[in-house]
Amino acid sequence: MSAPLTHPPSTPCIQVCVVDPRAALCIGCGRTLSEIAAWGGLDEPARLEIMAGLSARLVTMRSRKARGRKLEAQEGS
Repeated sequence: MSAPLTHPPSTPCIQVCVVDPRAALCIGCGRTLSEIAAWGGLDEPARLEIMAGLSARLVTMRSRKARGRKLEAQEGS
């Protein structure tokens, strides 16, 4: 008989599972598709290492999207 988990595995998922096609990142958590697919097989240190960089990824992705919208608006004027 296996010991019960004392806590669930760490996850950055916020249930907004949509991948931005340009950035190839989930817009909710910032993970790549390969990271999402591998998540269940990763140990906790590997998960935490990935999670440490997700905020920066999301900021970069969102700022690129904002710049793109700004350029589109300028071109449309």
